Amino acid sequence: MDAARETMPTGEDCDVAIVGGGLVGLSLALALAGAGLRVVVVDREAPADAGIDDADGRSSAIAWGSQRVLAAIGAWDLLAADAAAIEDIRVSDGRSRLFLHYDHCEVADHPLGFIVENRFTRRALKACAARARSLRWLAPARVAGFGQRPGARVVELADGRRIAARLLVGCDGKASAVRYAAGIGAFRHRYGQSGIVATLRHGKPHANVAHERFLPAGPFAMLPLPDRDGAHRSSIVWTEREALVPALMALGADEFAAEARRRFGDWLGALSLEGRRFAYPLEIVQADSLVASRVALAGDAAHAIHPIAGQGFNLGLRDVAALAECVVDAARLGLDIGGGEVLERYQRWRRVDNMSLLAVTDVLNRLFSNDLPPLRAARRLGLAAVERVPPLKRLFMRHAMGVVGDLPRLVRGEGL
Repeated sequence: MDAARETMPTGEDCDVAIVGGGLVGLSLALALAGAGLRVVVVDREAPADAGIDDADGRSSAIAWGSQRVLAAIGAWDLLAADAAAIEDIRVSDGRSRLFLHYDHCEVADHPLGFIVENRFTRRALKACAARARSLRWLAPARVAGFGQRPGARVVELADGRRIAARLLVGCDGKASAVRYAAGIGAFRHRYGQSGIVATLRHGKPHANVAHERFLPAGPFAMLPLPDRDGAHRSSIVWTEREALVPALMALGADEFAAEARRRFGDWLGALSLEGRRFAYPLEIVQADSLVASRVALAGDAAHAIHPIAGQGFNLGLRDVAALAECVVDAARLGLDIGGGEVLERYQRWRRVDNMSLLAVTDVLNRLFSNDLPPLRAARRLGLAAVERVPPLKRLFMRHAMGVVGDLPRLVRGEGL
């Protein structure tokens, strides 16, 4: 891969250019390159600076359907040892004794999903990219602008290189330069909340149970990680009001762990902080369109949702699976992979899933992030009611597994 970077010519034609070398961008590149398409990834971060083995505090829930996507592109075998299975999910409202319990045995003979630290997912995807024969990964590479020529979009790099592609895909995050250059607007809304993420050690084993506790400031999730060095470990996603976050981040390690235990309770015994902690502002982003002329958006460039259900990366991987299928099917039929019909198929396929999940997570956050007595009583009765209606609970579990709806082949565990 280093040699490929060094010998990249000044002008390069390819089938698909992907701006953004994060988890979604590299996953899409591997899916397309695995089907024989010529793919160029433009990544602004140098691998040496990206902290492949340095924790940034973030972990991702990988639903069962998403695990199939990662397996199909060759990354899962490199991830499995660093993944903790989610066998049960326990959802509670504050300190209420009423709760909702998802047990994987009620719907499948496999876990509902997995929790993996993002650093390990990055490492696996980059290892796969390094050996993909029809994938060129340009890093570090800064985009200076975009242009067009007949039948292609052109990515202009700051060092003078120009990449012409029949299809340009923006996987470059919430403030997507590709989205802006394509003239696609976006709805953005800040929640006034931040997500604090960290890894905690705890005295009792987590037994592969993921906890989500709804508190007035926002949800507090405790997500199982593999044991390491004899210690039981979990990743937390702690939603808090932005005004309180600086004080929490300034606490010493012991005081921070004590505040986490005060919110989570004693389920896992004594808590202690492992490594650093990070805080990220939370917001909704929804692009007005997922496509433009020879342009498609995926991942956070297309949509960013509240982490209340842990579905952000899963939503992006479903984008990957759908877009890859649309493009590969078109290529095999000899059609223009950047043509309007291909891109409209992708947009129709993904629009309902994207919009519905954005709406659900937004409503859940607004419903549960308060302490009004009537709403609190209704919430707790609602959780208890779902617990007592097995067909409804199984449907919710299948949604959490990412196996409901019109699924792309990769999500179904099939090849492209």
